[in-house]
Amino acid sequence: MTSITASTNPANNTRDESIVFIIMAVVLAIVPFTGLYPYFVMQALCFALFACAFNLLIGYGGLLSFGHAMFLGTAGYVTAHALKVWGFEPALGILLGVAASAALAVLTGLIAIRRQGIYFAMITLALSQLLYFIYLQTPFTHGEDGIQGVPQGRLFGFIDLSRPLTLYYFVLIVFLLAFLLIFRIINSPFGEILKSIRENEQRAISLGYRADQYKLMAYILSGALAGLAGSMKVLVAQNAGLTDVHWSMSGEVVLMTLLGGLGTIFGPIVGAFIIITMQQYLAQFGQWVIVMQGAIFVICVLTFRRGIVGEIAHYFKRSL
Repeated sequence: MTSITASTNPANNTRDESIVFIIMAVVLAIVPFTGLYPYFVMQALCFALFACAFNLLIGYGGLLSFGHAMFLGTAGYVTAHALKVWGFEPALGILLGVAASAALAVLTGLIAIRRQGIYFAMITLALSQLLYFIYLQTPFTHGEDGIQGVPQGRLFGFIDLSRPLTLYYFVLIVFLLAFLLIFRIINSPFGEILKSIRENEQRAISLGYRADQYKLMAYILSGALAGLAGSMKVLVAQNAGLTDVHWSMSGEVVLMTLLGGLGTIFGPIVGAFIIITMQQYLAQFGQWVIVMQGAIFVICVLTFRRGIVGEIAHYFKRSL
């Protein structure tokens, strides 16, 4: 009985998550010396951050967004334009991208947050598609060509991000700091209230909490962090295009989150790495990659209903 109580103790859970975080940080820090392709890992880290931001909204706020790609793509376009056309240094370009996504989250959130369930999801999808067609026609995005050849520049004027190893550790540090921020949000009083709204919104309202304001704040935080992922992705790929704004990108982040484990802190990271690995190493099969992703998703839904990390965590809790 004692072991069961200990396994459900929030302090013990936080300690275990901290240990896993340290292990993850060490493993990612030594990746460049293991022979893995740094560009692949950097790309996976960007999508992992995107998935973590999305998980903050759906996993802890209970809000399913089908338009989260608009934050990823908007930040990417703003950062790419700031770096290439305006000649800003990387840190300022990233901040502008995040600010643009946060502002977009405020505007779209005020419209969408008034609805719940499938209606909220459909409104976010409609807003995302509206932005997609705007970006297709807007001159500064260069339409289907996108913004190519984005300079990586010098961070703070002296850190050369054009060097692969330097860029890798910059992306890693940003990812780890953003992950810690999400972890702190989830385990803060704000996060606890957000979880209570997810579980029983009417009861939370009866206790005096303004549910819409909490959900709007979660939406804005998620949008800003998704924008950070988009800005970092531009630095890694050196281009910004319509792919990042398309509805399929919103579907992809849903897949990553569900595959890894909805409402788990590390699940979206695992899901993102699995999907990016499949895209990287199964690219020779062309469009069949999408079919394979669908098959894996169906298998996971049938056999791992809590996601990969969710099932692992559930197994260890039950075994204790």
